[in-house]
Amino acid sequence: MQIAATDALLVIDPQNDFCEGGSLAVAGGAGIMPVINQLAERFARVILTQDWHTPDQISFASNHPGVAPFTEIEVAYGRQMLWPDHCIQGSPGADFHPDVAPTVQKALAVIRKGYNPAVDSYSGFFENDHRTPTGLAGLLRDLGVTRVFLAGLAFDYCVRFTAEDAVREGFEAVVVSDASRAIAPHSEAAARDSFRGLGGTEIEAAALFG
Repeated sequence: MQIAATDALLVIDPQNDFCEGGSLAVAGGAGIMPVINQLAERFARVILTQDWHTPDQISFASNHPGVAPFTEIEVAYGRQMLWPDHCIQGSPGADFHPDVAPTVQKALAVIRKGYNPAVDSYSGFFENDHRTPTGLAGLLRDLGVTRVFLAGLAFDYCVRFTAEDAVREGFEAVVVSDASRAIAPHSEAAARDSFRGLGGTEIEAAALFG
């Protein structure tokens, strides 16, 4: 597959807390960083997203006494999964994983999300209220981007919702499946079905290494 001048690579939340040893670790998370770096070398436009939470984030189970992590609750904007505390602003867990440093250095922009304590954010385009934009869509349009490739963590949440919103915003979206990892098999399967149902596609990184 040829990379065009109107393509961009979106690297989703390659942060310490989502890698081994982090508070919300995804199995194999650190292992995708070299692949992401190889991908980033091939794109003129690379943009990262970064979870950037305050300690009182509504999605933290610790802020709901008696409720365990990975429980869903009802909030003002709908259903919300509760997570272990993660990616707190300024903490080591919120930092980008050191193995992805070449990609961070190349990035044109970092889109921080989830900084509003009252609303979580999975998608790089919108917070979970589905109304508050991050500015990513406008940035991509200003750059002349029409197709985005996505990699990062985690496939079944932030990669999924960013990819789906990309399609809804009028971009072609391609997930690089072996440059992403999922939290759980059941949610990985649901994410794949949902994304494909919207017209998104998946490829292996090797398709771009030519």
